[in-house]
Amino acid sequence: MTRFRFESCGATVLTLEAWFGLAAFDLALVTGFARALERVRRAPVRAQRDAPPPHDVVWAIDEACVWYVKRVPCLQRSAVTACLLRRHGVSADLVIGYRRIPFESHAWVEVDGRIVNDRTQYQKFFMVIERF
Repeated sequence: MTRFRFESCGATVLTLEAWFGLAAFDLALVTGFARALERVRRAPVRAQRDAPPPHDVVWAIDEACVWYVKRVPCLQRSAVTACLLRRHGVSADLVIGYRRIPFESHAWVEVDGRIVNDRTQYQKFFMVIERF
């Protein structure tokens, strides 16, 4: 038995959606960083009857990152993950945080207050700058 529900969403289709989402975010950055993030903020949660579980969406994003044409930074990966989760009916937040010493910034996605696309340590050691 596979972990993914191929009959409802199709892992390949979901991965292609993720890949095109990465490309769309790259194109949105041409209009400016603030506008690209505003698109994430405005992305609605769409109700779906047979939506894939969040871990399937995160897996598809990770897979798309492997096949993408360039290295995908955490902000791009997390922005696309949040938008794709919302498109499939999951209320997800893009969170941007930082650590002061040593300075580091990072972006991740939370669903119901839990990180779904990264390590949970970020909630503990990073201060939240913005939540989209």
